[in-house]
Amino acid sequence: MHQLLPVHPELAPVLDVLPERPADFPDIEVTRARFLAAQTARPLPRVPGVRTERLIVRRGDGTPLTLEVYRPPAGPAGPPLPAVLHFHSGAFAYGRSRPGQDRIALMICQEVGAVAVAVEYRLAPEHPYPAGVDDCYLALRWVAGNAAFLGVDPARIAVTGKSAGACLSAAVALMARDRGGPALAHQALRIPLLDDRQATDSARHATDPRLFNSATVRAVWDHYLDGAAPDAYAAPARAADLTGLPATSLLVCDLDPARDEALDHARRLMDAGVAVTTRNLPGAWHLFELYAPETRLARAADLFWARELRSALWPPE
Repeated sequence: MHQLLPVHPELAPVLDVLPERPADFPDIEVTRARFLAAQTARPLPRVPGVRTERLIVRRGDGTPLTLEVYRPPAGPAGPPLPAVLHFHSGAFAYGRSRPGQDRIALMICQEVGAVAVAVEYRLAPEHPYPAGVDDCYLALRWVAGNAAFLGVDPARIAVTGKSAGACLSAAVALMARDRGGPALAHQALRIPLLDDRQATDSARHATDPRLFNSATVRAVWDHYLDGAAPDAYAAPARAADLTGLPATSLLVCDLDPARDEALDHARRLMDAGVAVTTRNLPGAWHLFELYAPETRLARAADLFWARELRSALWPPE
């Protein structure tokens, strides 16, 4: 196994039994079904009283974009809640949850105390860049513009995602800055894919065929871009100017091919005057929590992510 660092002791028994995975997606529908099965195998948070609602937003051409809204358990009438838009993981090509079963959205309700909006953006390869990120930005605009209807505070809106979803979050933050809003209070990026160029040490050395590796990353970008020339909204690491972006939390894994590009993005954000908090999980690989959900390391990842969102959206008075 050619990795930069040793595997975390909690994860070594899991890695020992993982089969090799194809670098590409030979049958996208099979891949989608397998990813959904892996998601479903992980227990959902128990959040009694969460209410879900599916809303339809119309794109400029009239086609529907589905948003699934998760509301925390109802309490005494009070001020509007913060909102977090969640862009799911899945290589830009899969990863949607079953209705009412989005684990991240449930955690946003439970651990952040915010309204969660799960965005069913269009998927590659049927809908390559920029379809997905355009949907995500449209969702942000709609949520901010309909804050009163949703019962959310337009001054406390954040974006979050894992992997490809984190790429979409970072891209939406750039769009919001460049296009005059809506303003974001935070971007919470978990194991983000940010750079199609794959020129870092972590990308070059991530070759284990059992894991999300450099060959997989190349296939992800090929499907997503479909020959398009990448710009900063496709691959946010290409952005020359990172000033004016919201405070950022960034979680990376030691054995992730995308580790170095994420840490470099964090450094560039800080150089641009953006408040950044980072956490590096030792000896963990990309989306390890799908295979080791009950480990302390998986819980540490969730706690860091939730704490940073909660601190950003519920600042001390």
